[in-house]
Amino acid sequence: MLHSFARDAATAAYYQKRAREYDDWYTGEGRFASRNRPGWREEVIRLVEFVSGLPAARTLDIACGSGFLTRHLAGMVVALDQSPAMVALTQSRLPEGVAMTGDALNLPFADGAFNRVVTGHFYGHLPEDEREMFLAQARRVAPELIVIDSALRPGLPESRTEERVLNDGSRHQVYKRFLSPRQLTAEIGGEVLFTGTWFVVARSVQA
Repeated sequence: MLHSFARDAATAAYYQKRAREYDDWYTGEGRFASRNRPGWREEVIRLVEFVSGLPAARTLDIACGSGFLTRHLAGMVVALDQSPAMVALTQSRLPEGVAMTGDALNLPFADGAFNRVVTGHFYGHLPEDEREMFLAQARRVAPELIVIDSALRPGLPESRTEERVLNDGSRHQVYKRFLSPRQLTAEIGGEVLFTGTWFVVARSVQA
């Protein structure tokens, strides 16, 4: 198992290289066109509708990636990612928002700067020590946290190190967890908002 994700140099290089093809995972294009993912497209549509339906708020999207989901958030949105290439893509999709590079484990914002933190397909990559750091930072800057991640499916291990192959043929090792609704809510101390075959979403709110 990898001992770091959020601050691992090799992982950062992988996502920087992957930026231009990142959306293929959502859209089922490129290397993902031949994958057998029954109901995937319909569930991605449901997930986008869920994100679009969140009440407008002062929102920080941590590890925004290409901004595929970020662009559907209502309200004042700040998006943060460690990859300059991902940030550039997200900014192009946020004409009224701000995208910036930054450290998800050491957020450059004041306590309570936001109403809500959203993170998509980031939490499930973090080893335990980084999960704890992330949750502490997210709760410091906002009372509400929404975690979007990959659902645990029958036949899958709860965690594994995956080999990821990019369009240029390069191969990368990435640690990945798959989360049941029960596991995710237990870890963040919240409630389930969305559950499906491929995705799970939970929310935690501090009093």
